[in-house]
Amino acid sequence: MFTKSNIPELFKQYAPHLDPAPYLAAAHVFPMRVNNHVAESLVDWKNVPEDPMFQLAFPQPAMLHRPDLERMMHASRTGIPKAGLQQLAEEIRMEMNPHPANQKTENVPKLNGEELPGMQHKYRETVLFFPSEGQFCHAFCTYCFRWAQFTSVGSAQTFKSSNAGQLRNYIAKNRQVRDVLFTGGDPMVMPVRHLAGYLDPLIANDTEDLAHLDTIRIGSKSLAWWPYKYTTDGEAGDVLRLFERVVRSGRQLAFQAHFSHPRELEHPAAQEAIRQIRMTGAQVRGQAPLIRHVNDKPEVWRRMWDLQVKLGVVPYYMFVERDTGASHYWNVPLGRAHDIFNTAYSQLSGTARTVRGPSMSASPGKVGVVGVENIRGEDVFLLKFWQARDPSWIGRVFFAKYDPEATWLSDLVPAFGEKEFFFEPRYRELVKRTGEGSSGQLSD
Repeated sequence: MFTKSNIPELFKQYAPHLDPAPYLAAAHVFPMRVNNHVAESLVDWKNVPEDPMFQLAFPQPAMLHRPDLERMMHASRTGIPKAGLQQLAEEIRMEMNPHPANQKTENVPKLNGEELPGMQHKYRETVLFFPSEGQFCHAFCTYCFRWAQFTSVGSAQTFKSSNAGQLRNYIAKNRQVRDVLFTGGDPMVMPVRHLAGYLDPLIANDTEDLAHLDTIRIGSKSLAWWPYKYTTDGEAGDVLRLFERVVRSGRQLAFQAHFSHPRELEHPAAQEAIRQIRMTGAQVRGQAPLIRHVNDKPEVWRRMWDLQVKLGVVPYYMFVERDTGASHYWNVPLGRAHDIFNTAYSQLSGTARTVRGPSMSASPGKVGVVGVENIRGEDVFLLKFWQARDPSWIGRVFFAKYDPEATWLSDLVPAFGEKEFFFEPRYRELVKRTGEGSSGQLSD
């Protein structure tokens, strides 16, 4: 496992033409964790720094605004104490919207009047759970929208729970919940006994009060970053048998795999891991954000979706890079994102056209950019709710003025002279309910 302290030796061995100092400065602010599989099998060192896997795994100097990069490099050169370096890094982080979409304030559910830490309930049918033992990853993606919890900022940035009973009781009491998503970090960094400790209470024989729970999802980058978890690691067999238990319980196990680039799928270890997981009866779905410097070309997405279908992975979502961290470095304007998606989509076979995008996971819900049109002489974005805080918004379309620089929902304004988008009054009401003691999530 490599961290920022290994940057000088790695660069000396693989990329002697690169000055490690600015990369070290970036790694003081952004989390860095790179394992041997990524460093030795996925990164094309002959093509750094442009190589997409290098961009994806190693914090880049341009992820910091120039004044902040210079401050960090100066602090590193002058040898200030470690505490001072950490304080400077935290000051920079706090200016980067570390918790987008108000995820720590608007989505936390309550049971018997008490908030449930480590859980989110934003959409009526779906509960998210953040297991304490899954608060890191096999390697860190540089674009990650949960980057803040991997830094040294402290407990204020973490969002986690180890209370499996609380999760079970909440789902039992809320019969509209049909889907629980284990996320993190990455749940698949956990030893299998911990993962089983969360899953088994949801699938046990005496779960009549959980009959409404149809699907258990696991969001993970492990198939790309550490596929050996399912093939040659000591617990690989136990992991696969746990997946089989979930499927035998009558529930669907959906493995939400994060594949950001075709190279991750092309590795034989990843392909074998996918085969092993599918043999348990689980379904594997592929999703990733559109990331500048990594996958911002239609051909990359076409190749990735075609290969996913060939391997039995269901193409699911192309996300828009969230407005957090180094979004200025990674994000792609919405108009270009729409063009990239449509160009790739038009070249797919029908079996790959299960994918949706580009999708913004914003505070009101998942908003898709489904068209760019000229209507009555005005260029507009055609937007659609694929998922929403208020279920009545799902499927609704609405229009925003076309802005070639816009990269997020908050950059957009309504088209045709409207003062606000149709959902905004109701959204304000839900946010107010949150402040008055409700989770802000509808239960009807």
